[in-house]
Amino acid sequence: MLHWVSSFVAKDVNIFFDELEGVNSPSKDDDSLLHHGNLTSTSDDASRLEVVGEEVPDKNKTNGLYFRDGKCRIDYILVYRKSNPQTEKREVFERNIRAEGLQMEKESSLTNSDIIFVKLHAPWEVLGKYAELMNVRMPFRRKIYYLHRRYKFMNRIEKQISRFRGWLPRKPMKLDKETLPDLEENDCYTAPFSQQRIHHFIIHNKETFFNNATRSRIVHHILQRVKYEEGKNKIGLNRLLSNGSYEAAFPLHEGSYRSKNSIRTHGAENHRHLLYECWASWGVWYKYQPLDLVRRYFGEKIGLYFAWLGWYTGMLFPAAFIGLFVFLYGVTTLNHCQVSKEVCQATDIIMCPICDKYCPFMRLSDSCVYAKVTHLFDNGATVFFAVFMAVWATVFLEFWKRRRAVIAYDWDLIDWEEEEEEIRPQFEAKYSKKERMNPISGKPEPYQAFADKCSRLIVSASGIFFMICVVIAAVFGIVIYRVVTVSTFAAFKWALIRNNSQVATTGTAVCINFCIIMLLNVLYEKVALFLTNLEQPRTESEWENSFTLKMFLFQFVNLNSSTFYIAFFLGRFTGHPGAYLRLINRWRLEECHPSGCLIDLCMQMGIIMVLKQTWNNFMELGYPLIQNWWTRRKLRQEYGTQRKTSFPQWEKDYNLQPMNAYGLFDEYLEMILQFGFTTIFVAAFPLAPLLALLNNIIEIRLDAYKFVTQWRRPLASRAKDIGIWYGILEGIGILSVITNAFVIAVTSDFIPRLVYAYKYGPCAGQGEAGQKCMVGYVNASLSVFLVSDFENRSEPTSNGSEFSGSPLKYCRYRDYRDPPHSPVPYGYTLQFWHVLAARLAFIIVFEHLVFCIKHLISYLIPDLPKDLRDRMRREKYLIQEMMYEAELERLQKERKERKKNGKSYHNEWP
Repeated sequence: MLHWVSSFVAKDVNIFFDELEGVNSPSKDDDSLLHHGNLTSTSDDASRLEVVGEEVPDKNKTNGLYFRDGKCRIDYILVYRKSNPQTEKREVFERNIRAEGLQMEKESSLTNSDIIFVKLHAPWEVLGKYAELMNVRMPFRRKIYYLHRRYKFMNRIEKQISRFRGWLPRKPMKLDKETLPDLEENDCYTAPFSQQRIHHFIIHNKETFFNNATRSRIVHHILQRVKYEEGKNKIGLNRLLSNGSYEAAFPLHEGSYRSKNSIRTHGAENHRHLLYECWASWGVWYKYQPLDLVRRYFGEKIGLYFAWLGWYTGMLFPAAFIGLFVFLYGVTTLNHCQVSKEVCQATDIIMCPICDKYCPFMRLSDSCVYAKVTHLFDNGATVFFAVFMAVWATVFLEFWKRRRAVIAYDWDLIDWEEEEEEIRPQFEAKYSKKERMNPISGKPEPYQAFADKCSRLIVSASGIFFMICVVIAAVFGIVIYRVVTVSTFAAFKWALIRNNSQVATTGTAVCINFCIIMLLNVLYEKVALFLTNLEQPRTESEWENSFTLKMFLFQFVNLNSSTFYIAFFLGRFTGHPGAYLRLINRWRLEECHPSGCLIDLCMQMGIIMVLKQTWNNFMELGYPLIQNWWTRRKLRQEYGTQRKTSFPQWEKDYNLQPMNAYGLFDEYLEMILQFGFTTIFVAAFPLAPLLALLNNIIEIRLDAYKFVTQWRRPLASRAKDIGIWYGILEGIGILSVITNAFVIAVTSDFIPRLVYAYKYGPCAGQGEAGQKCMVGYVNASLSVFLVSDFENRSEPTSNGSEFSGSPLKYCRYRDYRDPPHSPVPYGYTLQFWHVLAARLAFIIVFEHLVFCIKHLISYLIPDLPKDLRDRMRREKYLIQEMMYEAELERLQKERKERKKNGKSYHNEWP
């Protein structure tokens, strides 16, 4: 086999140089192959072929999916401009394409004669040869499903369940099987294609044996290995696209996604139309995705993304339900909450100003609304929900492994291994002078020295650290804005803003922070590209993983840095009245609201999640929609509506938007960042899973609509998993346990309330913690300050006489400190140290408990379902048996034929 491959490669090299020297027939890469883009020429050529040869269906001639003869299907499209100076490279490249056996036609654009479309078709011989070289797996026998033994007891239970189901709607979320095509390859055993054993494979029609996605993948594989110039590195379509020789390269969509006739009465026109009706249409938002059809049309890599997105969305249902339950529990227990009652009734408790000079004294009862809102998110069920979400993240990842294993089995990815990747052209150009032997291929290849690699990684890591410092500086700017504007809003003329100065400060700060996030994202992409190219990764997958990790770090820090500040730093290091801590000895650090900092964290998460998801959805769908609408508008103005509808398929696809340069990176990144929001601070915002669920239901249909209608058809590529994103998800799951432990212990009032109930409240020493045990908690959590001890720059303009008719002598603030007349004024009380010890103990116990549960679940849930493992073993045995029987049947037929022909041999077997 290796000898045959080497001789085949040597033959290709000789063909290339013979064509280059002009030994063979004259070059066909001239205007003689070019047919001008008009509708009459296509029909005339087709009619001329009908007279000479067999009859060709009229539909094939006019739908733009076939050559002019109506027989050869277009498998790939190359686009270039006549005015492009890279003519010689293109001519050599196209001569070598024909030498590989591909058929070619050229057509000029209907809208611009400078644009030339090169249509490529792979005949059966070429497809078979390269399918064997690429180990393309094809169906060869129908599957015999292995059924488990059923026990009588289980059969009775199933009968009772089936009776109960008769009263319910019959699987409303499943797609109608009658509308979906019979995808034969999903019900068959597959094996690497072999021309010598072609009789083993199920071939009803050679034209449809390889589906369109497989044909395009084979043609792309050929184009990536064709030379365009003398030299070992002058090879491949990607280099021609990067140097501008070709403007675009893409496979065709299978016709229009719309039809005049209803799909229910006339059926689907093509798979694209079927995907639009059963997947991308808004009317099927509640139905499962046709993943097998998505995989067949777009390939396994895109199919796995939508499978993961669908699985993630489905797993969000229990998380959203429990989060909504926690919120509703807060609503129902709001009137029974002793803490909020005391806050609302505390008309005689006067709080110290929350900012310098302009902020007035205020009654604690003025924050009644905020206390009630805080209870909606910070109640007795919050701890349970934090534990649940940490366990949920583990269950989600573990069951995704099982789901991925089932998909990999159904899509024949279990035994598939990625082929040895080609070296990136930039890596070859940089290190072509120094080579070493590749231990796998045994061929010399460019080599990057260890010292050079380390130095580049150090510079890249320094760049990452610098950009993270830029984010921290932006957060510092937001902090200064919050400090300055609190005083500004407190002195505002409008009473609504003046009385809610802290909420107005938080809301405007979050919106400004969002704008800074979006601006820095543009900068981060350029920096990540620069640093990744500076590292000089060897292969495309290494480049993609490096770029992905950098972009995720940048985006994650950019998106969550302000949230971390509000959760763990806001109001924690402000000092106390009379001795406030200040920035640059000027600005007093911002304090929490009298009802706590959790309301600020809830606002931060809610606004960022809603704005971020809305913006992403607009950019994903709205931007290509606007661009495609503008292109259609120009075509209508120049050629009219009738002429536009008669454009061939390659012209329509060329006018669509190309897929993102980074493939599925943007789609994955958006969902991974959302997963972080859903898990990391979920203890502070239980409605985050619900918002994520609603967004994802829309996201699936938006992405489907975009892939089917707004983008050119991407090249079908294979993949076994979601790649580096799985490791990032695991990292987020671990981080979520730590952050939720700190949110409950530090940000919320759960621990101080618990300590008061068991140690200082009316039920101290009785082992109870009900609402009656919280009587007096608000007064115990507030310290007393002597107004005359204010610093000159902190002293408020009003003396508080509006509350009691005389100037205030004392005000209260949130802290555990001694009164001003104690031996150590404003020193920490014993209750403060009890609360601090309880917080640290809770963090340690919570983390260890949750991590133990996570590891136990990971251990108990196997990565491969038992029934799938049994099916794989059973079918491996059946495959061996069927292969043996098929070979035996072939030998017996040959023996009978020899007997008929009068030939007999001794010692024959069998």
